[in-house]
Amino acid sequence: MTQAHPQPSGNLRSITAMIAAVGCFSLMDTVLKVLAGHYPALQVAAMRGMVALPLVFAYLSWRQAWGKVWRLRWSLHLLRGVLAVGMLGLFTYGVRGLPLANAYTLFFVAPLLITVLAVPFLGERVPKAHWWAVAIGLAGVLVALRPSPDAFLGWAGLAVLGAAACYAASAVAGRLLCRTDPPESLVLWSMMMLSIMGGLLAAPGWVPVAADHWGLLAALSLTGFGGQLAITEAFRHGQASAVAPFEYTALAWGIGLDYLLWAVLPDGFTLTGASIIILAGLYLLRHERVHRQAAVHTSADHP
Repeated sequence: MTQAHPQPSGNLRSITAMIAAVGCFSLMDTVLKVLAGHYPALQVAAMRGMVALPLVFAYLSWRQAWGKVWRLRWSLHLLRGVLAVGMLGLFTYGVRGLPLANAYTLFFVAPLLITVLAVPFLGERVPKAHWWAVAIGLAGVLVALRPSPDAFLGWAGLAVLGAAACYAASAVAGRLLCRTDPPESLVLWSMMMLSIMGGLLAAPGWVPVAADHWGLLAALSLTGFGGQLAITEAFRHGQASAVAPFEYTALAWGIGLDYLLWAVLPDGFTLTGASIIILAGLYLLRHERVHRQAAVHTSADHP
């Protein structure tokens, strides 16, 4: 009897979805950074959920999925709602004071946390190649940070690290939910709870939205909704420990957007670190392809 492999084809599908999600979320983060200069962080987080709801409702109607979204494990959905508010509020506060590339570099502790949490909470057997890819990627993060007190001190940096912890816990909870709940429910209830919880917390200091910012809110809706669908798909089919390292591609997005919009160029350390991170992701992708081919050959040889 051959030993079952942990869905290598699902990992490749999930990696593709993760790369698409990172692109959408990088554009969304750009909008968040702009809005954070005009509104409180919690209000921006709440607005991100609110503007996404019309698209979520349309998506559920198109999928005829309304009947699926009520049979839920409410405890995990509530947990994800709390984590979503914490993650987005903290990250919005962080990017207000940091360039996107710097914020992403700090946020890259999340894949390591996901890989660590995947063992006890998801029961995953993490291949050595995945651990090596995460370790190499984090080494690239350290190079980009040029380890110094200034890189880690400050409320903005601490906020981004807190957001990364919330995100890692939410990703693991989402993977658990995907085992029993339809993906449509994850998209709907994460946005509903972000809107309600974030809105209640932001209400005392709510700032009226300026007319010329409605276009930004529309962009926030489209990019956030696209990223939410893609990341739900990413963690639905593949191992969290295999998918998570591809969030490192956000650093390339951050560098490009910082330069195009704010004329901020990364230094040599940041570029060197980015190169290491990308190489780590390419190494993992190659491992997944080899693993998939081996699984196909094994299946052909042992019907």
